[in-house]
Amino acid sequence: MKPEELLKAMHVAERLKDTPRHCWTSGGRREDVAEHSWRMTLMAYFVSDDFPEADMEKVYKMCLIHDLGECFTGDIPTFLKTDSDEAREEDLLLRWVATLPEPFCTEMRALYREMAARETLEARIYKAMDSLEAVIQHNESDISTWEPHEYELNRTYAYDRTDFSPYMRALRAAIREETEAKIAGKAEEP
Repeated sequence: MKPEELLKAMHVAERLKDTPRHCWTSGGRREDVAEHSWRMTLMAYFVSDDFPEADMEKVYKMCLIHDLGECFTGDIPTFLKTDSDEAREEDLLLRWVATLPEPFCTEMRALYREMAARETLEARIYKAMDSLEAVIQHNESDISTWEPHEYELNRTYAYDRTDFSPYMRALRAAIREETEAKIAGKAEEP
């Protein structure tokens, strides 16, 4: 990628540093989308030994690019996002991806298709990381930031995205234990 093209792409991606998410940090401020993407990529790295058959470089790429559409639409919490919101985000994202030079535009389009289909091990790992990181972040935030429906959401969210792997099921169960401790007021400080 030419330096000028790289700078142009970085200027778009920088928007994620200023795009707040629904979650709060343990320090009491809104999390941004870039932080979420970074930490789920770190999570994928830390579970890489549990998936020796997976192409983890592909998983890392998926984690890094998965929310780039939010550069154009902002973050809409999963429980509020409509099909229309999804379609708009995808359209704006793919229009931007088309402006990137080769091989990045072709590779990113292929990655987005694979991520949406969630048929490969790599796409399943990425989606589990995306979902579980959000639940972990909620557990780390002050419970006063939780909306009433989030108590049950934190208890039940992402089980369907972790059922492909014994490790992911165990991780989801451990996160559920943290959720229950948080709700009971017995959570340990991170």
